[in-house]
Amino acid sequence: MNKNVIIYFENNNTRKSLPIGFNLKELAERENIKLKYPIVGALVNNSVRDLSCYIYTSSVINYFDITSIHGRAMYERSAYFILFKAVSDLYPNAQLRIMHSISGGKYCELDNLGEPLSRKIVEQIKSRMREIIALDLPFERVKMLTEDAVAEYERHGLTDKFEIFKYRNKIFTSVYKLDDKINYYYGFLLPSTGYLTLFDVEYYENGLLLKIPYSKHPDRLSPTRKLPKLFSVYQDYKKWTTYLKIPHVYNLNDKIVKGKVGELIKISEALHEKLLANIADNIKQKGDVKMVLISGPSSSGKTTSCKRLSIQLSIIGYHPVQISLDNFFVERDQNPRDKNGNYDFECLEALDIKLFHSTMERLIAGEEVELPYFNFVTGKKEWRGETIKLQENSILVLEGIHCLNPRLTDNISDDKKYKIFVSALTSLSIDNHNPIPTTDNRLIRRIVRDSKYRNYTALDTIRRWPSVRLGEERNIFPFQENADVMFNSSLVCELGVLKPHAVQVLKDVPETAPEYAEAKRLLKFLSYFKTIPEKDIPSTSILREFVGGSNFHY
Repeated sequence: MNKNVIIYFENNNTRKSLPIGFNLKELAERENIKLKYPIVGALVNNSVRDLSCYIYTSSVINYFDITSIHGRAMYERSAYFILFKAVSDLYPNAQLRIMHSISGGKYCELDNLGEPLSRKIVEQIKSRMREIIALDLPFERVKMLTEDAVAEYERHGLTDKFEIFKYRNKIFTSVYKLDDKINYYYGFLLPSTGYLTLFDVEYYENGLLLKIPYSKHPDRLSPTRKLPKLFSVYQDYKKWTTYLKIPHVYNLNDKIVKGKVGELIKISEALHEKLLANIADNIKQKGDVKMVLISGPSSSGKTTSCKRLSIQLSIIGYHPVQISLDNFFVERDQNPRDKNGNYDFECLEALDIKLFHSTMERLIAGEEVELPYFNFVTGKKEWRGETIKLQENSILVLEGIHCLNPRLTDNISDDKKYKIFVSALTSLSIDNHNPIPTTDNRLIRRIVRDSKYRNYTALDTIRRWPSVRLGEERNIFPFQENADVMFNSSLVCELGVLKPHAVQVLKDVPETAPEYAEAKRLLKFLSYFKTIPEKDIPSTSILREFVGGSNFHY
């Protein structure tokens, strides 16, 4: 006798008693569930599942398409696999490395190609990808014993894959198959190659750029822009991790297991110090700089960078005066609201620009000025009698998300300004085909900091994150190339340090919340890292801004 289970379909708000044994694709067809774009997966009890998943127990199902962050991630990983197969088909000895995001795409390089990469080769790869997509080949997910999976990866020459499992201690793992190729991805893929309807591959710098649509605009690709400063920072970090022989997570885990991570931490912190010292020297060489402007996205480490740079400026004879833009917010009742009626704290108009302009002009003119203090509890500026007057060797060091927006300081001549963009641009990867998004790095930093200092749960932070990212895309990233220099605040060891703090609060995200899927993904992501004790992290480190124990006052 067939057993029935209760299925709650959130997309059409229905409840059905159905026989067990249907998979998600069959259930969507049976219930005639339609979305604006093709269904690619579903949240089952707020856990991400692909359409081949069979339902054997009562469940709440919410189907999604590419406009969901989960659907977009499936689309992206599937594009990685198709690119890998196309390269392998055409150039069997070549090694594809999928590296980092830039200009609306994923930057990739090819090793052992046998000849210099050219536009002709890129066009051949793109043509082969189109053929694979036209064949509508299935992505097959096979669960097998980890030891069997390791042997399978070794047989296919994918040594970077089986190294991953050395420290995960999982009995079973999943292998993805596409025609005659296998690969590993730490998330689900689309049902088949035919779902990947829009993509592009372009020749970019000394590699290629794989482009897929954003969730917000699934019908179009963003235009490609040259971002030489950002690209240079990524390349510098790649050289650094290559020099340290830590391009992948398992290389870092090897250092931890062998007791060599303390040395790695010292080297990484010394690099940060050297870079900040070089920036201070460049400021002095520029001449009559009166204002250093530090911008960057959320949890990039702007505040600590500001404080550490100020120390370096002091060493070479400056008297740094640190000012946070946060104290120049407009009164709460004057703050603009977004389209949903919520306060938009990340638009430029949330700042009292008129007050900021007059304060900076008077300071640079040599006047004594009283600075405001913004009380975030009352939503009002307070005047506490804090006055400053610049000395002959004084230099203003300002920190805030809008610091590189030309409108903020359009009343100050460019020769008096030095602009710095700070971000955590990790180029560490899980393996050659599973890059670590820099947004994950910053989100985990923010989850830890919000829990420790702002009394926010991981659920609160994850729920706010899409709005934060939208504000960054609108107010921060368009101005990053205005910087005189970019400072990469990421540390190769940081996710191992952040792991125990993040895991502790991520486990508290309830299964009943839609954000449970993202919390679960982050927990799986962190499972690839061995824990690094924070005792070796110096008190002046960027990481101390998030885990605590800093010598600096925030």
